[in-house]
Order: sequence, then C-alpha cells, then structure tokens
Amino acid sequence: MSRRRFMAVGAMALSAGSLLPACADAGNEPADSGAGDTVSEPGGWFMPAEESAHAGTWMCWPSSARVWGRDLPGVQDAIGRIAMAIAEFEPVFMLARRGEVAALRDLVGSDMELIEAPVDDLWARDTLPCFLVREDADQQRALAAGRVRFNGWGGKQIHSGDTLLAKLTADHLGVPLIESGLVGEGGGIEVDGAGTVMAAASSWVNDNRNKGKNRDQIELALLELLGANRMIWIEGLAGRDITDGHIDTLARFTDTRTIVVDTPAIDDSGDPWVEVSSQTLNRVRNARTADGAPYAVVEVVQPTSPRGEGSEFLATYMNYYVCNGAVIAPQFGDVVADASAREVLAENFPGREIVMLDTDALAAGGGGIHCATQQQPSTR
Repeated sequence: MSRRRFMAVGAMALSAGSLLPACADAGNEPADSGAGDTVSEPGGWFMPAEESAHAGTWMCWPSSARVWGRDLPGVQDAIGRIAMAIAEFEPVFMLARRGEVAALRDLVGSDMELIEAPVDDLWARDTLPCFLVREDADQQRALAAGRVRFNGWGGKQIHSGDTLLAKLTADHLGVPLIESGLVGEGGGIEVDGAGTVMAAASSWVNDNRNKGKNRDQIELALLELLGANRMIWIEGLAGRDITDGHIDTLARFTDTRTIVVDTPAIDDSGDPWVEVSSQTLNRVRNARTADGAPYAVVEVVQPTSPRGEGSEFLATYMNYYVCNGAVIAPQFGDVVADASAREVLAENFPGREIVMLDTDALAAGGGGIHCATQQQPSTR
C-alpha cells in the first residue's frame, strides 16, 4: 500500500512577491489572521455525521506548481470533475487564489460559488474547519467552525496560506470560530454524529503537532470540540506518509453501528501498512457501540491492479465522500475491485447514487476525494 508523499518544505519556498506570512514551525500553532469572533469553549456544539444533510461542500482549488510540478494540470482536472460531480447534488463553495478566480469562473460558470483565499494546496479536509451545529431551545440550528490548527502535517509542506483558511471561512459565513487548542487535521478524525469519534493516534499524539500533550489530553480536547463522549483509538503509523496515518484512509463509520475498513489486496508481510490494516481491523472488531454491541465490520479490499502506480499512489476506496443523495468515490480501473467497492457503498448508503470517478492524479499524490472536500451541515 503506497501513501501520500513527503513534500520537503525547503524545496517549496513560496513564490517571489507573495504577501503570505512565513511558514510556521512544526509542532507550534501557526500564525492567525487577526482578531475575530473566536470561542474557546464548545458549549453544546457537535459535528454531525457526514451522511447527514448538507448545506454544501467546501473545496480548495490547487494552483501551486511548486507543490505539484508537471502534475498540476491533471490534479486541477481531477478537482474540477469532483467539484462538478458534487454540484449535481448540492452547492459547492470553492476557495481559490485571486489570480485563478476569473479563469475558474469561465470553467465552472455559475455551478459553484468561488471565494478568493490564499490557498496553498487542495486538501480542504485538513485545512478548512470542521463544521459544528447546535440546537437552541426552539430546536433551531446554528452553525460554527471548529478549528484544529494546521501546520503542514507537522511541518512537512508549505502552509502559510492554508493556516488562514479556517478563520477566513468562518468570517465568510459570519459564524463563530471555536478553538480546540490542538494542532492537527480534519482527515485525522471520523465521527458518527452520535457521540463517538475514531482517530489514529499516530497523527495526533505526535510531537510534530501536539508536543507536550498526552493521549488523554488530546482525547479530551477532541471530544469537547466535536461534542462527543467516546473515542476509538487506532494506533496508525507515524513517519511513513505525510499525514502520519490519517484515519480516513484506514477506517470509516457508515452509521452508528457499522465501520468499513481498508484491506490490502496482497498480504505483504514486509509492508508496514499491511500490518497497520491488520491492527486496525482487530481494533474495530474489538470495539463496542455506545450500547455495548459489537460493530458490524465490513472489509473493503484495495484494487489488485490499479491504473496508477508508484510509491505514492494511494489505492484505497476509503477516501469516498458522502453528499446529499450520493457517494462520490474513486475507481481505479480494476473491474472486479471497483465493482466490489461500489456494491459495499451501495449496501451501506442505501438510496444514494454511487458516483465513481477516475481520481488517479490525486491518488498519485497520496490523497483522494475525501481529503479534498469538507461538508457544511444543514441548519434547517
């Protein structure tokens, strides 16, 4: 199993003339964009499950050749196709650098809202806020933006602009920004919307993000931010990919009683990610739901012969995204494995259209559809 590549910070200095601030140090909280409506305590806020109703999907338009090099056109094409597929089912809000907005408008027309922002890269799941909701006494829902500070996955990639996106998004929506006190990424958490959070310790209990904090402290902060009361920890694997083993490539909730788990197509005892997959499977099999029952655990097998190749290629179906009325998922050109993944998704998300896309350009960079999207829950 190949994973997202490391992108050396030193080789990717910001372009001349940029007005963005300098890169933050690994493990430290990045610079903020200034004072704003920031709330320290969650106070009844919670993060709904991804399959709950959305007001829309947020994405980021990639424009940095320093990050993507000659692969940038293919990456832009993949992001465009993902965005247009989602736009068939719900609104899409795309953050893009000022110089990209006009051309992007010509490309997408009025199918999505474009918002100027100092975007460094496309990984909206990790750089944008985790949206939270709260019900008042009249059962009216309000929206907030929960922030875990982004520091380039522990200082592995340029991120000066991306550190500003959570607050920019909250300001654009006019909603409070709720601080977690943690450094991390949205791809590092998985919620069932009913009080349970799943995460890999390798991407949280790590000195490159939360130096000086132990697992109990990080768990408490995550549960408070997300309005949850239970945690399922997966050990994960640090230091082998840029994310240090995000949960959204290992295991996902499909509802409060079911977890799908990534399973390698080949049992290679020399591959550490095969061992991680085995550990993850054993952990979720031993986990219990809120009422003490075992989870239904469904293995989703990776493709045996994907179109893409290379040491960074992320050939997992786990990186799907659930939107209103559909599941947007990758397909890799392995007819049998693609069909099997489609069947699993259809069974676990009944009533939704399963839309499978060639996202090899993202997989070659170690990411996927879920990494590139962030849902805004409905408040209606």
